[in-house]
Parts: sequence; C-alpha cells; structure tokens
Amino acid sequence: MTANTPSAVTGGADFTPEAGEGGLAKVVITAADGARAEVYLHGAHVTSWRPAGDGAERLFVSARSRFAPDAAIRGGVPLCFPQFAAQGTLPMHGFARTAGWDLSRARRDATGAAVAVLRLTDSAATRALWPHAFVAELSVTVTGATLEIGLSVQNTGAAALAFTGALHTYLRVADVRQAAVHGLCGARYRDKVKGTDGEAEAAAELRVVGPLDRVYYAAPDDLELREPGRVIAIRTAGFPDTVVWNPGESGGAGMADLEPDGYARMVCVEAAAVRVPLTVNPGLPWRGTQTLTAK
Repeated sequence: MTANTPSAVTGGADFTPEAGEGGLAKVVITAADGARAEVYLHGAHVTSWRPAGDGAERLFVSARSRFAPDAAIRGGVPLCFPQFAAQGTLPMHGFARTAGWDLSRARRDATGAAVAVLRLTDSAATRALWPHAFVAELSVTVTGATLEIGLSVQNTGAAALAFTGALHTYLRVADVRQAAVHGLCGARYRDKVKGTDGEAEAAAELRVVGPLDRVYYAAPDDLELREPGRVIAIRTAGFPDTVVWNPGESGGAGMADLEPDGYARMVCVEAAAVRVPLTVNPGLPWRGTQTLTAK
C-alpha cells in the first residue's frame, strides 16, 4: 500500500492534486470566504487548517515529520483505522494512515464551502492484514471558522466487521502550559501513564503538566480547548470516546519525528472508538465526525 501520485488520482475535481512534501500528492481546498485546508492522499491525512479571517494555522505538524510512503505523518489529523494504537494484531494505529487513498471529489458546494472526499477500498493487501470487505471515505469540509472531518465505513462483505479507531487530531497551541481542555469533568477514563482505569475526571479543566495519555469513555459531545486569546470548540458525533494525549517533554524527547519543543505546541484531542469496538453489519454504513470551530 503506497501513497498515490497526482497521476493516480481518480475523479473530476475543481481542486486538483499537487505534489507536496516528499513528493506525496496533496489537495488544497479553499472556501469562497478564504477558509483553507490541506489533505494528503497518503493516509487521507489533513495537515493544515486555516479558518477564514485571521488565517492562523490551527493544526500542529512536526517540523521533523517524515513525508514518505512507508511512514505516518506526525501531526495534523492522522486516521487510526481499523485499529486504535496497539489494541490488536495490526500495525500501530492500523493500516489506513499509511495507505494510498483515492480522491473522489474536491470542489466548492453551493454554499461556498470547500469539500474533499477521499476513498479507500479493501484490497489483497488490506485483506491480508484484516479479512474484511469495506469502503471507507474521509470527508473534509472547510468554511468560515469551521473544519469538519467525517469518517464513513461501509461494510461490503457478507459478515459483520468490527473496528476501533480515531481522528488523532493535533491541535496547535502557543504554549501547552497555558492551554486547557474543558468539558470532561465527570467522565470516566483510562489513564495509560498511571496505569489506572475507571476514575472519574474531577477537574473542571484538564491541563498538560507532564506526559498525558487518557481515553475518556462515553465522553461529552462538546468540548473546548482554551488558551489565552483563542478557543477551539470541538464537537463529536458517532465516536463514543475521546482521547487526550501529549507526550510531555520526556516522551517527546524519545520521538525521532518530533522536534525538541514540539510537545509544548500541541494537544491531541481525538474523536475515538477505543473501549468497545464499533460493529458494522453487512451492507450497512457507519459514520462519525469531528467538527472544530475557531473562536
């Protein structure tokens, strides 16, 4: 499974693919109001989001990220599918984030919003890892102050399929010590750093004070990432869990594709299905979304 080149892209589009970092194909979509997003066909990976108006970048991508067919991009919005982390026999976070996706369409709709839809269909390579027939689509819609990313999975096989996964969103912050996630109070979580499970969040705001890796079960649909001067509202649908992650200074130092201070400029707030796999019956679809709004 390798990343597509521009010549391999299928489907008509108003926005045409171009060569990005490492020669990988990407498509840049711009709404009528100037809102902009960038999506690589390698992994259906969103690497940039600039809302209309201030145009400030809201996603974090590591300066040391590898852009190569055999590597996952560090930052932006990696897609974890059909496995979250190492919760199974598949490669870390599944195969979708290093697969070559096809661009189905990329254009402005009647409202002026810019939309890109990428597609991944099962193949001999995916079935060798995960024996299921499926069609996955990642949709990216940008307009005004909002970015919506949607994942849909259609079961095209004769047996039920189950998966875990996430939209592993890296949100850019000026200083992680001044940022906080609001809205998780009362939600129960698994803390991978402490090795605990089932504790209820007691804090009104979640701050990063060291390595942080938590899965919040049945998390609220609406959260906010707040820092001095700006807020990102985070709305999730279809995904039951939320992951909040930052490697901290110590964890970041051990990551070859993250610059030394990279941990201080990002917080991952991920729409996820981790605790209980999502089951899709034959012939049926599933869809989940994460909508980000800059305030």
